[in-house]
Amino acid sequence: MNDAQITHPLPNLRSRPRSSWLVPAGLILLSLIPVLAGAARLGELTGGAVPTVHNARFLDSPVPVLAHIVGATIFSLIGAFQFVPALRRGRGGWHRVAGRILLLPAGLVAALSGMWMAAFYPHPPGDGLIMSLLRLFFGAAMVASLALGIRAISSRDLVGHGSWMTRAYAIGVAAGTQALLLIPGAILFGPTDEPSRTVIMGAAWLLNLAVAEVIIRRRARPGARPVRTVR
Repeated sequence: MNDAQITHPLPNLRSRPRSSWLVPAGLILLSLIPVLAGAARLGELTGGAVPTVHNARFLDSPVPVLAHIVGATIFSLIGAFQFVPALRRGRGGWHRVAGRILLLPAGLVAALSGMWMAAFYPHPPGDGLIMSLLRLFFGAAMVASLALGIRAISSRDLVGHGSWMTRAYAIGVAAGTQALLLIPGAILFGPTDEPSRTVIMGAAWLLNLAVAEVIIRRRARPGARPVRTVR
């Protein structure tokens, strides 16, 4: 089998050694708000918190939310480093090991537990049926993207693999974008009602996916740096 030329999905680290770390740094910062909120929720679940209207569903059934917090935290934080070109190089290196052992299981756990909570937990204050349907839809889209990413890499389609995993990551870190959209408005104008909250939450998912598509199309431009595939 001859070596083939493909387009590398990320910029050349040697030409821009510092700027190549800006993307993962920004993604980690984007994830900090939901990660810290998850840590606070873990403290409630393990510290004997008093049941309230906001946490009663978690105290009654803690396993799904615990799985979701752990899976989403690993997927968002460790996944950010998959965008560093230097860590993607080398057979059996960081990119492959972290993807198989950590990120794929964590992403599936985060998506499936989120769908379970949307389907079976009582609606929290500010959420309704439409919000639950959105959670189910984007959770299923994340699972599908992960599955298609696995299928692509199994067929040695590195470009397709990168595209589908980028889409899955965009959905997985949407909680950070939702916080950035919701918190300033709540500070300035007070808590949102159910329709406005639903619109903002849905817009955050779509915004993340739109950014992901821009990144994917930039990777596919003819000027991207070619590298050789592994036999």
